[in-house]
Amino acid sequence: MLFLVLSIICSVVVGVIFKITRKYDTNPTQIIAFNYVFALLLCYFTFSPDLNEVNVNSPWTIYIAIGLLLPVVFLFLVASIKHMGIVKTDAAQRLSLFIPILAAWFIFKEEFNSYKVIGLLTGFLALLFILRKQTANTSNKWIYPAIVLLGFGVIDILFKQIALYTTLPYPTSLFVVFAIALVVALLIVAYEFVIKKAPFESKNILFGGLVGLFNFGNILFYLKAHKAFSDNPSTVFAGMNMGVIILGSVVGLLFFREKLSKINFIGIFLALISIIFIVFSQLK
Repeated sequence: MLFLVLSIICSVVVGVIFKITRKYDTNPTQIIAFNYVFALLLCYFTFSPDLNEVNVNSPWTIYIAIGLLLPVVFLFLVASIKHMGIVKTDAAQRLSLFIPILAAWFIFKEEFNSYKVIGLLTGFLALLFILRKQTANTSNKWIYPAIVLLGFGVIDILFKQIALYTTLPYPTSLFVVFAIALVVALLIVAYEFVIKKAPFESKNILFGGLVGLFNFGNILFYLKAHKAFSDNPSTVFAGMNMGVIILGSVVGLLFFREKLSKINFIGIFLALISIIFIVFSQLK
């Protein structure tokens, strides 16, 4: 259970760091790039991946797709936290679990039971309530958490495809994906540096290191939690998603004074109910 708690904390801390960076006039693209530098180093020294196992037959199409998506979706995550807050962004990110579920239904023709259907319908209703703006707020940037939801959902599908590729150990594939994501992030940084004349600032290295540390910690402890609960993976699935929504809501409300309407609170509650139904659907 400790690994699961640590994974939840690491996930929420990433959002907190990006929330704090707003006060220091940082460059999110540079932070994301350095995040992958540190994540790569941590991945290498923690898992010691054997890169000699990577060859032309490796799933490069999936690697490249994830490597492209990760930094881009990360940028939308930062924008969502900035414009919509930690509470709504974390909820949207966790509700992204419905994208692979829908893919399983429509693409892979997986059979659905009533629990999963109820969970999906409740989740969609929760999303509408969570992203609904307050009447006094005329600057609702719902597009950012919506892209976060869609983006992380597609990334989840692709990571599941990598997990099915058993020829290579998962940590080795993870290292390759991080390397591609770093290259993409550096290209975006170079574009901003040359075209937009964005200055390079050392403070972005510090924040990038912190994001990389907790981002990798989230992955590491999540994998360890699955190993510890190998006989009951639904416990990890439910605990992670519900834990992030609850802790993210507490942090956003208490520490950053984010304002939510009654409809938003109902949406968060429905999101938790939705996850419970999804877990029940896996047990049946």
